[in-house]
Amino acid sequence: MRCLAIISLAAAAIFLVPAGVSYAQPAPTQGVDEDKLALIDNAVTDAIADGQLPGAVVLVSHQGQTVYHKAFGHRILIPTPEPMTLNTVFDLASLTKVVATTTSVMALVEEGRVRLRDPVAHYIPGFERHGKKAVTIEHLLTHTSGLRPDLPLEEEFSGYATAIARAIDERLVASPGTVFSYSDINFFVLGEVVARVSGMQLDQFAQLRIFGPLGMRDTTFRPPVRLHPRIAATEACTPLGWPCGGPGAVMLRGIVHDPTARRMGGVAGHAGLFATAADLARFGVMLLSGGSLTPRGEQILTPQSIARMTAPATPPDIPDRRGLGWDIDSRYSGNRGDLFSTRSFGHTGFTGTSIWLDPLSETIVVFLSARVHPDGSGNVTTLRGRVATLAAAAVLGVPLDLVGTARNEGERPVRVDVGIDVLREEGFARLRGKQVGLLTNQTGRARDGVSTIDLLHEASDVDLRVLLSPEHGLHGDLDTTVTSSRDTRTGLPIHSLYGKTRRPTSAMLQGLDVLVVDLQDVGSRFYTYATTMAYVMEEATDRGIKVVVLDRPNPITGAVVEGPLLDDDPAVRGFTGYFSMPVRHGMTIGELAHLFVQEQDLGTDLEVVAMRGWRRLFWFDETGLAWVNPSPNLRSLNQATLYPGIGAIEGTNLSVGRGTDMPFEQVGAPWIDGTRLALALNARGLPGVRFYPISFTPRSSTYAGQDCGGIFHIIIDRRRLRPVRLGLEIAAALYRLYPGEFELAAAARLLGSRAALDRLRSGADPAVVAAEWDAGEAAWRELRAPYLLYQ
Repeated sequence: MRCLAIISLAAAAIFLVPAGVSYAQPAPTQGVDEDKLALIDNAVTDAIADGQLPGAVVLVSHQGQTVYHKAFGHRILIPTPEPMTLNTVFDLASLTKVVATTTSVMALVEEGRVRLRDPVAHYIPGFERHGKKAVTIEHLLTHTSGLRPDLPLEEEFSGYATAIARAIDERLVASPGTVFSYSDINFFVLGEVVARVSGMQLDQFAQLRIFGPLGMRDTTFRPPVRLHPRIAATEACTPLGWPCGGPGAVMLRGIVHDPTARRMGGVAGHAGLFATAADLARFGVMLLSGGSLTPRGEQILTPQSIARMTAPATPPDIPDRRGLGWDIDSRYSGNRGDLFSTRSFGHTGFTGTSIWLDPLSETIVVFLSARVHPDGSGNVTTLRGRVATLAAAAVLGVPLDLVGTARNEGERPVRVDVGIDVLREEGFARLRGKQVGLLTNQTGRARDGVSTIDLLHEASDVDLRVLLSPEHGLHGDLDTTVTSSRDTRTGLPIHSLYGKTRRPTSAMLQGLDVLVVDLQDVGSRFYTYATTMAYVMEEATDRGIKVVVLDRPNPITGAVVEGPLLDDDPAVRGFTGYFSMPVRHGMTIGELAHLFVQEQDLGTDLEVVAMRGWRRLFWFDETGLAWVNPSPNLRSLNQATLYPGIGAIEGTNLSVGRGTDMPFEQVGAPWIDGTRLALALNARGLPGVRFYPISFTPRSSTYAGQDCGGIFHIIIDRRRLRPVRLGLEIAAALYRLYPGEFELAAAARLLGSRAALDRLRSGADPAVVAAEWDAGEAAWRELRAPYLLYQ
């Protein structure tokens, strides 16, 4: 059976030609554009032909009537292909969270047997262990508990009770209510709450209170053998193993794919439910109908519970908007498409399932696939969003030319214009008639690639007199001190602020009315461009010169704050630490300018030219802007993403890859055994990143010309990655493995927290140390809030 796990979708392409399309005759519904609905056929069949999935069932319900219901492709490819049918039963994966678990919890809330703000420990004694006393039922439902995403998938165990015991023994990675972190642990704990309060296991309670009354005949945990011929297969797995494949792997059909749920016996609050598209549509119509859709008129939930469940419940300073269980507008809501209202809600499942509901148009879109069949390589993220967009266009009367094209989850159909673009569009009116100095480098350019230097130099009625350059020089290619020079293109003097002085002098600023700043920051406290800007503002204020900052994106988003506040210590304050803030500050350079002026009481006459179209959740690759290396050793967004953590430990006796082709993506030293370090770090199960051993020889910088053993960082999920925690984990592992070689104390200047390093020396778990930053991170979010310019 091992061969089943290694057959790729490409190799199985002979089976991927759709076996025809079967469909149910839709009910006639006024106001639905059938031609637009028909475009769903092309979207799904094209994706099947591209190898993104073997087959699917799509159902669209509008105003209580099914207006589209079709099956495409196959529900199993190997060993014998079987065509998809409308009544195919699917492993719903995380749809279990909202269909079974959230609904069950809300039913118990209505009975007064569970309260949302009760501590979880009230229902599961012992859960308060390791600082979890403050975690509430609502924290679990909104994924703001501070628990990590899942139990380590590499660690096999067996038994429902074992999983609950491990959850009770979990330690928080963030303070409750401060951070959104999607977590399966949250929901299998909720499943246990349902069991303890009701006296029935989750599957029994959900059958009695939800599925039975609603007539959801094919919805169940642990499907009976009679249903197996209709179930879509997922992947070949061993009974308890992960990842799937390997000796003894058997194609799963009727056994839950999720490894934790499988180890728990198939009934868990986060995964394990199986159902058809028709059953899910019936459940959705119940929600949109005020909670009742049963033959005897029984209320599954009251309208008040449904409203509470589907309204935003996450704190306003958390950018991911979630209800109780349900997704509203978060990093996971790509399946909403482009057109449904802001009051809509839904959820996805790992196996390739989703449901989205729009109360305003009374529309439900159910998309069910087993995209993991046969080898786990399928991808329906784009397809789910496209199907929802087409369905919305059909029921909302949206013109086809506004429907848009398919997008990956996280992509936004927007144009981001940076500050110089806005200034140019205005005809440089803010600078008209002024004598101007410009602090910039190679990153100062408009979206069409024209440099800010050229634009200001050629602008009529703008007198550009002088150029100032930060660390790395005007062209961003120097890793040493920089001398002043003259620009060969414009003939303007270039005064270096990373040479004899790091502040502009009176001679440099003589005769200027305005100083313009156009620099690409990278989102880390110790990156020096923000400090150079602050020094320029201080000197400009003393001389009555106005400062105009042309804003640019934070390339690693403006939504995440992470790391310790900078110590109040002269040894760590200064050029790499102008202001006490977390390592990953989550602000743009323009927002930082406003904060510095107010919080440092600079009194600067400051104007920030804000961007257009940028949002805090955007990564740089979602802006449509061309990447320009902000400095010689930050050559990609991957490196910028890792930089807050790897840069934080760069002051130690490590090579962080400077002098190689992959700076900040690898670390090493002549005294490190890369295999040993990679094994130690992978055993930690850090979210969003994995490691493998390497060796490299830097051409320059630390250990130049010396062979270094070390590790390479593979970013698995950048949204889950916490780079400062990563840097701390590397430092802790090195201190534990090489206490005589690794100079831990030298990390203090850039990490900025001696207390964190002292805790590592004492043997504290790095996850606990990182969790201790929560209070400082929360204080920073509160401090920065008035200065945020973007949603």
